[in-house]
Amino acid sequence: MSPRGVATPDVRERLFAAAERVVERDGPGALTSRAVTTEAGCAKGLLHTHFAGLDAFVAELCLDRFARAATQARALAGLTGQGTVAGNLDSVVLALLDAAGPALSGLAMSRAASAQQVREALEGGAPGFTAIEEAITAYLAAEQRLGRVPETVDPGTVALAVVGTAHHLLMTGGPGTPDPQPAMTRLVAMLVAGRGLSAERREG
Repeated sequence: MSPRGVATPDVRERLFAAAERVVERDGPGALTSRAVTTEAGCAKGLLHTHFAGLDAFVAELCLDRFARAATQARALAGLTGQGTVAGNLDSVVLALLDAAGPALSGLAMSRAASAQQVREALEGGAPGFTAIEEAITAYLAAEQRLGRVPETVDPGTVALAVVGTAHHLLMTGGPGTPDPQPAMTRLVAMLVAGRGLSAERREG
């Protein structure tokens, strides 16, 4: 445990990772400031030294994970023409739906102050679902130009379907619910193969 007066390196990520472990192991109801710092092996008051309370901590944790997923989505551009389209998309979607993802999002939405901070940050331009959707759309369009995605597929509609489904699973998932990852993998494979939403079907 870090003694008082001694700097803790990468304290934000250390606390974030500890919170994810607590939620994954014990459920959202077990998340307290003390549980996080105990799990992280830090001084008890460290969380409140770096965050304006537990609500702010939860909001910033969710925003940090959204930003990570958005960064990974933007990196899809560098994978154009490599691997499989479905596999590349899976890496982004599954980053959102990792073990603690649904529980953390549900926790944030159940705390009014945390939910408000997340909404305000996203409305202010913080990277989130919109950034992920835009990156997926651009990636699918690039793969389509290479002939790796059928011409009948509408990239924007597929991106909306993928991100919208991931958002739904994040908001409704939690301890005791089925693992959402297999369903998302099947959905991604179906959509990029042209067996789901297409430009013609959308217009019709």
